[in-house]
Amino acid sequence: MVAPGSARYGRAVNHELLPFMVDEVVRRALAEDLAGGDLTTEACIDPEARAVANAVARHEVVACGAYVAERVFAAVDPDLVVESRVPDGTKVVAKTTLWTVRGRARSVLMGERVALNFTQRMTGIATTTRTYVDAITPGASTRVTDTRKTTPGLRFLERYAVRVGGGANHRDTLGSAVLIKDNHI
Repeated sequence: MVAPGSARYGRAVNHELLPFMVDEVVRRALAEDLAGGDLTTEACIDPEARAVANAVARHEVVACGAYVAERVFAAVDPDLVVESRVPDGTKVVAKTTLWTVRGRARSVLMGERVALNFTQRMTGIATTTRTYVDAITPGASTRVTDTRKTTPGLRFLERYAVRVGGGANHRDTLGSAVLIKDNHI
């Protein structure tokens, strides 16, 4: 297997995700999910209870998004401890733990779905990209690239995931390059 970070798989790493951008999208996602609080957790979980939760791959995947999950949990409760177990870009087998979070059970439960949603989406994009990159004959000049057809507000995360999977980004905005398409003609 070729190592993540090699020329074939790009060089995307967590530091490419600017904290202020990640924190803004995390803030919006948590505001949406926790708009009415977490009634079930508040009703069922003792405020003093502690928990450990693991994000575990169900299939062979290319890991991506642990840093975003970390920012989710930090926004919910700065006392939560998140440990990334696998660097972004690593191809892992089923049942591999991607990240672990420890701390107040209520806080873990309040952030888990948002953290998992980001991790699953980014991991899915990285994994799909890697599948196509791996199908290219080594040494060929072909490259896998993305488009601007991204989820509004999540473009920078989705494009990061493409790079983690070994793909390349085409143009980020309409102002990045001229591209005459059918609708222009």
